[in-house]
Amino acid sequence: MKQGTVTLFLAGDVMLGRGVDQILPHPGAPVLREDYLHDARDYVRLAEAVNGPIPRPVDFSWPWGEALAVLDRVAPDVRVVNLETAVTRDGDFAPGKAVHYRMHPDNLPCLATARPDVCTLANNHVLDFGPLGLLETLETLAAAGLRTAGAGRDLVAARQPAIVPLEAGGRVLVFSFGMPSSGIPHGWAATGEQAGVDLVAAPTAEAAAGFADRLRQIERPGDLVVASVHWGSNWGYALARDEVRFAHALVDAGAAVVHGHSSHHPRPLELYRGRLVLYGCGDLVDDYEGIGGYERYRDDLRLLYLVSVESGTGRLTGLRMVPLQARRMRLEHASAEDTAWLRTVLDRCGRDLGTRVGLGDDGTLTLGSVPAGAAP
Repeated sequence: MKQGTVTLFLAGDVMLGRGVDQILPHPGAPVLREDYLHDARDYVRLAEAVNGPIPRPVDFSWPWGEALAVLDRVAPDVRVVNLETAVTRDGDFAPGKAVHYRMHPDNLPCLATARPDVCTLANNHVLDFGPLGLLETLETLAAAGLRTAGAGRDLVAARQPAIVPLEAGGRVLVFSFGMPSSGIPHGWAATGEQAGVDLVAAPTAEAAAGFADRLRQIERPGDLVVASVHWGSNWGYALARDEVRFAHALVDAGAAVVHGHSSHHPRPLELYRGRLVLYGCGDLVDDYEGIGGYERYRDDLRLLYLVSVESGTGRLTGLRMVPLQARRMRLEHASAEDTAWLRTVLDRCGRDLGTRVGLGDDGTLTLGSVPAGAAP
């Protein structure tokens, strides 16, 4: 950590179940209850049909691929991922859901390989195998020393932020909550007596005020706050006005970074009052290769978000986004052509927010602002 600066690694959805689980050393039962496919190994075959053979079993680092070397080189102070997978042998398939993700607990070293400091869990897959599956997920992650936020045995636990002490002093607080717009069933909400996720009904002023109240009760001078939100549709770049207002209200309440996710591809980003808002980070690890229908969004392209903020104020001092591509269920560096495509898309869809996306000398994407008076 540079003097006065904290660097965060933020990632979107990490989906280690289904096909990814099947290529790891300890695959769980492959049976699925989907209309599309009924065997998780078929997702491996789809990926192989597009990009070539995948060895089985792979080592635990395989799905992360070249991302690990990037993280080792940058050495971020805090790493946060949205874990969109139950880690369990237990529980039944949650009824009324089209897709279920779970990873065998013995494959947890795959997650640990990336050394996340916090796994956010308030999403639409962590209860795919019911409350029993959630409880085993929480116990398995805790036993491995992995902090979680956004889900718990009751509402009080689900609303507790993950707290990461910094070597230079101070803390990073990570709050995690999700919304029905991302597909979280209303019945998954944690209550005083029921395990579940911290579910926020809608991006309203009242919800933002509730976040502000909780933050005041726990925040200390010098803390950096990440508000991690699972919301919105899987596809598309348009932002609802109430989502933008809600993100701004979270910053006004004290969030240094709004860490949005749920979309399968990167969505617009914004600099608001000097703080970073990521409206949708896109997936990072999944088994989507070979699934057709949304090719125009290039969901094979992924980003590592490396966010540097002032330790005292939370103001953004730098953002580098490292473009990667999923091939053979492994992350590789994206080509210069694909990087340019992604830069163009994010630059165009962020113009209404005053955002410009540039290309750094090292091949990473960077964030700037539209000059005052410039045409959108």
